[in-house]
Amino acid sequence: MTAEVEVREVAQRARVASRSLALATRSQKDATLHAMADALLARADEILAGNAEDVARAEADGTPPNIIDRLRLTTERLEGMAQGLREVAGLADPVGEVVRGSVLANGLELRQVRVPFGVVGMIYEARPNVTADAAGICLKSGNAVLLRGSSSARSSNAAIVAVLRDAVSASGLEADVVQLVPGDTHDSVKALMRARGQVDVLIPRGGAGLIQSVVNESTVPVIETGVGNCHVYVDRAADLDKALAIVLNAKTHRTSVCNAAESLLVHADVAGEFLPRVVAALQEADVTIHGDAAFGALDGVVAATDEDWATEYLSLDIAARVVPDLDGALEHIRTWSSGHSDAIVTEDLAASRRFVAEVDSAAVLVNASTRFTDGGEFGFGAEIGISTQKLHARGPMGLPEMTSTKYVVIGDGHVR
Repeated sequence: MTAEVEVREVAQRARVASRSLALATRSQKDATLHAMADALLARADEILAGNAEDVARAEADGTPPNIIDRLRLTTERLEGMAQGLREVAGLADPVGEVVRGSVLANGLELRQVRVPFGVVGMIYEARPNVTADAAGICLKSGNAVLLRGSSSARSSNAAIVAVLRDAVSASGLEADVVQLVPGDTHDSVKALMRARGQVDVLIPRGGAGLIQSVVNESTVPVIETGVGNCHVYVDRAADLDKALAIVLNAKTHRTSVCNAAESLLVHADVAGEFLPRVVAALQEADVTIHGDAAFGALDGVVAATDEDWATEYLSLDIAARVVPDLDGALEHIRTWSSGHSDAIVTEDLAASRRFVAEVDSAAVLVNASTRFTDGGEFGFGAEIGISTQKLHARGPMGLPEMTSTKYVVIGDGHVR
């Protein structure tokens, strides 16, 4: 059986299952989410065993430590996945929400209401926690989901999906609302990208290569989640103690995530005081600094190139530059930012307002770490990704972003 036939078969089963899921009540969906959370913990040994296979294979292949960190599951991380599902259960159900409504001049009642997409395809790399997050958010928003993780996590994902499907079925919903796309080769990915008419929307989540491949090759509509070349700009009016804490948190709190800071910009007026402090603190945290000439005057700083300004390191590396003023910072960000999250540290209200107005990113932060760009931190519950596009959804994608709308028009024999 070819990959295309296999993918179309699971997509057809997802389409059938999505119809009943769209009619499920909130109480049914919430009970299922709690059952899914309980099952993850009750069958943790199965999941951790599968994950251990993936980690061992990755280590044998010489996979970088930051990628292995994304891949690795622990009891604590499983508890976090389960808690994410419970938090989604506690959120308002977006399906049926009236976005706007009115009575027209001719007496027609008009309502725009939220409805599920139908079938959502997820193509993602390494992180098996995404499997549970995506399944939970799609189920709560009334969507069936087809999950295509990377081959590096195939044992983890297979175990997680098997556990989730059993929980869904035991709760009275159709197990096929959560399915793993068969196959480990690119052929199955390509088949999913070409399943227009059977899959309503694709969401890629991973590195720049994966995302661009899906955006460029897919015939299914795509919601683009972006890479995170995130900046922290330390303004001339910054509280330098705040700035140091924010830079360290944004860079070192967890390096292998898209909202970690990858670039540091410092206003020339505070560079003399701030650079020795921030370089020493970053180096103490084992961060390699790829700096311009001003940073390069300090010991241990590596000379930066244009490639560094564009790089999402996902590691203990940061690109660093001194800029002459706010305009210089804005120009650098316009040139190199991926449009994910960019932050300013300043006590100058006018500077913060300009930064917020002129930085065109999904999230703009003032006196706060870029690590806060996250569905959970924003109060959305587990997110399905962070969109850097400008159509439909932008920023952390919670439940409302996983719906479309339709218009309901009610008349009483009205004709035009």
